[in-house]
Amino acid sequence: MVVFKVFSLFSIFFISCFLGLTISKKFSSRVKELKEIKSALNMFEEKIKFTYETIPDVFFEISQNTSEGISKIFEQASYNMKMMSAGLAWEKAIDESNTKLTKEDKETIRGLAKMLGKTDLDGQVSEIRLVQKFLETKIQDAELEKSKNEKLYKTLGVTCGLAIVIMLI
Repeated sequence: MVVFKVFSLFSIFFISCFLGLTISKKFSSRVKELKEIKSALNMFEEKIKFTYETIPDVFFEISQNTSEGISKIFEQASYNMKMMSAGLAWEKAIDESNTKLTKEDKETIRGLAKMLGKTDLDGQVSEIRLVQKFLETKIQDAELEKSKNEKLYKTLGVTCGLAIVIMLI
């Protein structure tokens, strides 16, 4: 009986710590994904400036060179462009994405859809640069939020676990 109680207390403590770590990783994942999208948009800008590849082909190539969550956005947008306009395909891919990005982040990235495939090269490049500037501020905000909240949730997980264990003893 004592072994079961000790095992249960350790389990509660480790589950609480795990939950704290899981929640805290959300903040670092968001920063990573925002930086990855900024990098992917930089790759997109360079590809459309110096090659004559189509937007779906460029998006598919970007999907092959990015991390899993962001890669799905570009891959889905590339696939959607076969059936709809580039702007709508991009918006749909953003909406269906499974990332740690906030609603505001997605709205910023969705801004690219306004000019995607509708203007000349210079118009698209300027729109990409505008979205990248907005992403820079989002990255700074996300890093600030990460620095404040990441340690908080880790500590909160440990503290709550200890509190529950102490109350059950």
